[in-house]
Amino acid sequence: MAELSAAVDGAIDALVSAVFATVSVLGVKVELIVLWMAAPMLGLTVYLGFVNLRHFATARRVLAGHYHDDAAPGEISQFQALATALSGTVGLGNIAGVAVAIAMGGPGAAFWMAAIGFFAMTLKFAEVTLSVKYRLRHDDGAVSGGPMHYLRLGLAARGQPRLGRWLAWSYALLALPAILQIAQVNQSFSQIALVLAIDGPGAAWGYGLLLSMLTGVVIIGGIRSIARVTARLVPAMALLYLAGGLTILAVHATAIPEAVLAILRAALAPEAGIGGVIGAFVVGMRRAVYSSEAGLGSATIAHAAAKTREPVSEGIVALMEPFIDTVVICSMTALVIVVTGAHRIEGLDDVRITSAAFNSVLPGFDVLLALAVFLFAFSTIVSWAYYTGKVWAFVFGGARRSMAVFKAVYCAALIPGAAFTVRQVFDIMDSLFFLMAVPNIIGIYLMASEVRRDLRDYEHRLARGLIVANRRS
Repeated sequence: MAELSAAVDGAIDALVSAVFATVSVLGVKVELIVLWMAAPMLGLTVYLGFVNLRHFATARRVLAGHYHDDAAPGEISQFQALATALSGTVGLGNIAGVAVAIAMGGPGAAFWMAAIGFFAMTLKFAEVTLSVKYRLRHDDGAVSGGPMHYLRLGLAARGQPRLGRWLAWSYALLALPAILQIAQVNQSFSQIALVLAIDGPGAAWGYGLLLSMLTGVVIIGGIRSIARVTARLVPAMALLYLAGGLTILAVHATAIPEAVLAILRAALAPEAGIGGVIGAFVVGMRRAVYSSEAGLGSATIAHAAAKTREPVSEGIVALMEPFIDTVVICSMTALVIVVTGAHRIEGLDDVRITSAAFNSVLPGFDVLLALAVFLFAFSTIVSWAYYTGKVWAFVFGGARRSMAVFKAVYCAALIPGAAFTVRQVFDIMDSLFFLMAVPNIIGIYLMASEVRRDLRDYEHRLARGLIVANRRS
């Protein structure tokens, strides 16, 4: 067993070393792929005229149904598309991810998570707009979208079909390993094991098997089944978690200003100098990408199923995701951890930090948090089943037998998740997620001018009342 564990550690270390190769910035080593992710977030925000700020109100109106069109192509409402995508992002990245970020990079990492989340809104807007624009419509009314389609079709429309095919297949092959949603299994088990006082490999494997079986029941029904589940789970679990967090902040209201200052000091003027700033930024970026999924292309698959004739409209809806999950929920989690001092408890380095923070004010809340963690994890797992199912269909074909194999593989891959260590889990998922983003971001750069042109056209028609609201078939 020890030899197997050593082999797994060696393989993970090799993967991390390859993906997170470093360059020197101001004498400090920075992971090159982190800069690769940061550049389009900042660059597109400026290039698209801070669309994340200008169309915040538009997003609310679209979600409220002001421009809903029952006759539009698609399978689910724009709200359901957002809920499905949010269920893939509002998850353990907001609970465990923030705790891990603070444990690894100090409180300053939480500031960088929120700042990155703000700029990630624009990157999410761009990729979702492209996904809806270049989605495929099938004879049965179903749709397929995502990077493997908009990279291929979008670049072909620009006279670059070979490059488009190469990027699409590169994305698909790099995205398939993300079938391993082990972080959700691992961290939800960590909290549940804490509450139930269970431990050991038997319990870990048993929990993985249970979650695998529950997932299988839901994903058999496809996107409509997933959308129904997530449209109910996401608001419920978010409200439960936010209510607990706001209660703690109310109790510690007088400590909030000092906590905010502590986070800012740690982020911008740490004792370790510029190296500390860069270190906190890198940790914040890794956790923010995991939390928001901006640049990964994954959430674009859910948004492609939305009923709309306006790709830009769905892109505007999507920019709410990083704001909700990374700017709002992650920031609240960080404040809860810092005001309670839970990050200073020795021996804690994962979701248990958040649990200790909640329990310090609300004794017994760790039980409710375990429920919230389970719901977060489960909704994320079923959403990713839809994402990776579409990628699987692109690579292996969408025939019934092929998809049956996919569902079996997906569910089976969940079973060992709880048996990994927290370091192994986040090293694996960070590496897989950042690799997915490489071909996707190349394509977004190449099609950025097209996104800006479509945005301006949408704004022109919206301002003149040319976009019809609430048309019914």
